[in-house]
Amino acid sequence: MVYPYVLPKLLYSYDALEPYIDKQTMEIHYTKHHQAYIDNLNKALEQYPDLQKKMLVDLLKEIDQVPEAIRTTVRNNGGGHYNHSLFWRYITPCIGQGPLTKVSAALESEYGTFDAFKELFIAKAKSVFGSGWAWLCADKNKKMVIISSANQDAPIMTGYEPILGLDVWEHAYYLKYQNKRPDYIAAWWSLIDWAYVETEFEHKTL
Repeated sequence: MVYPYVLPKLLYSYDALEPYIDKQTMEIHYTKHHQAYIDNLNKALEQYPDLQKKMLVDLLKEIDQVPEAIRTTVRNNGGGHYNHSLFWRYITPCIGQGPLTKVSAALESEYGTFDAFKELFIAKAKSVFGSGWAWLCADKNKKMVIISSANQDAPIMTGYEPILGLDVWEHAYYLKYQNKRPDYIAAWWSLIDWAYVETEFEHKTL
């Protein structure tokens, strides 16, 4: 992803994730919230041609080197663009799958069972105060870890490579689930694209 940034193409229609995520939420989340992050990021970089040449992932990994005048804007909106671009890929209307071979084996090795991993991930997602994300990541030693991040901070800002992430901002679920974040978290598990997660796992841990 390089400047000028654009919305990534969705691989499914706005209503394809129903009943787990409703059409209106998907359309607003994608065309309004995600687009706003992109617009704000592009505007912030207008006067910085050197930064325009950088990949977004490098901007975020080197966020402390971004000029102070736009650092917070790039952190929030660059992180928002990066996180959401991943989020759309983590979910799919092709429900009914489960973790594929390598991810399944790694989760069982790290957490004992898939259910034990799921319980820990759900607890992390529920524990986010206010807006943020829950993530399964690879750390610098390529070990799988469950973390959370506040607001639109991206895991790569702190040295983690994301493998799977859940958006727990209210805009991701409030129209359908209102204040019932746990219900949204529970529903999300039916939408995970484990084939994509397997690819991310292989790329970032092996």
